Amino acid sequence: MTLVLPIDPEANRLLERSPLALLLGMVLDQQVPMEKAFSSPYVLTRRLGHDLDAAELAGYDPEALVALFAEPPALHRFPKAMAARVQEVCQVLVDRYDGDAALLWSEVADGPQLLRRVSELPGFGKQKAQIFVALLGKRFGVTPQDWREAAGGYGDPGAYRSVADVTDAESLRRVREFKQQAKAAAKAAKG
Repeated sequence: MTLVLPIDPEANRLLERSPLALLLGMVLDQQVPMEKAFSSPYVLTRRLGHDLDAAELAGYDPEALVALFAEPPALHRFPKAMAARVQEVCQVLVDRYDGDAALLWSEVADGPQLLRRVSELPGFGKQKAQIFVALLGKRFGVTPQDWREAAGGYGDPGAYRSVADVTDAESLRRVREFKQQAKAAAKAAKG
């Protein structure tokens, strides 16, 4: 019951063992393929030379962090903006959760509280927060009462809507298909 993306096996293992890497993968999961977003924390650890640390990243020299993000291959298509976002998220972790990303979800009473906590992170709107709640529940066993309801449709069993549903190449294909259909429907609704 873990996330299995078609990325470097070491990157998948990092996502399994490092709550911060998992959270940062979700932070970076916008306007790039999910494989890129969720493998970038592993690349960042290699560039830093050690495991990720929220306090270190929050206090990192902003220009130096942008340089780490921009170094080819860039960690994101928008390295400056996403380096800043990572710093903002890490600062919230330091301020509210003693720098421990796992405390964001390990001490919640229920799904609505988990969704609220995730939604309070910089860059996490309702949809992104619901996807992360679904990812935690479906792949990492974080299942407080009413977590599926808090995750909305992303929490539905047997759904193929987001990274929370990716377990192999076939499920990734089905998620991509769902996203393409949703995008086409939204475009048709506008037209």
